[in-house]
Amino acid sequence: MFSYRHAFHAGSHADILKHLTLVHLLEYLQEKPGALTIVDTHAGAGIYNLEDGFAKVSNESQGGIFRLVQYVESCKKSGTPLASSIEKYAECIHAENADGNLSVYPGSPFILARLLRPQDRLKLFELHPKEIDILRHNIQQLPQAKQIDVYAEDSFARLKGLVPPPSRRGLVLIDPSYEDKQDYRYLEVALEEALQRFATGCYAVWYPILTRRESAALPDRMKKIAAAHQRSWLHTELRVENAPGERRLQASGMFVINPPWTLEKHLADALPVLVEALGLNDGAKFVLNSFEA
Repeated sequence: MFSYRHAFHAGSHADILKHLTLVHLLEYLQEKPGALTIVDTHAGAGIYNLEDGFAKVSNESQGGIFRLVQYVESCKKSGTPLASSIEKYAECIHAENADGNLSVYPGSPFILARLLRPQDRLKLFELHPKEIDILRHNIQQLPQAKQIDVYAEDSFARLKGLVPPPSRRGLVLIDPSYEDKQDYRYLEVALEEALQRFATGCYAVWYPILTRRESAALPDRMKKIAAAHQRSWLHTELRVENAPGERRLQASGMFVINPPWTLEKHLADALPVLVEALGLNDGAKFVLNSFEA
């Protein structure tokens, strides 16, 4: 259960899709002045050194954030316009690398923390016995630390008790490792329970695209959950290659319940850029569809 460490995948194409989507969701929800409660169900260590440790061993960032940053810089030099979502996401990465050297990658806790307004609250969950200590240490270094709660608890079990938040405005990121096949079932149960209590919340679910049956079935199962609660949804996937014999993760997806109306347009602009920047062969592609309840 605890063999997974997110540092192995820090800055990968999967992180890029997840965090680019997350940044826009938060940006949209913060357009209203009311307090926002944000929950990150599987926070990891918060921020990662790309030049050492697990991130260096896997080197997935080389095919992810390094390629994208190079692409962005090339566009700026040539005067080629960039999708606003990609520009905003790139700003979040550069904010942690003030010296201009891309050496660290902010996970969702740091991206979210840096974007908090004074009235917002961030709740982070992490069960890994080593990651939780690192996360707590990293969060304490942030000026926003007093707005952030860190829990060494099972987020699937705790989520229903956190919604609805006092302001009835919330964003929930659900991104387990899916290392344990039971995560698929736990996710569905937690999502059902949360929607029963807080139907108007924004729920963003990340998932890996694997040959595993549970992975292939997940998008349709989430569509059924959204339909049962008469909620709108948006589904997107990013594939960087199609190499059947390769064991590396080649694609991942995001499923958003109660997406802002602006999200689809932002992703429609950004996803072709990600395919061009990160694609490794002709199998690179994206999926984007939605349903308005």
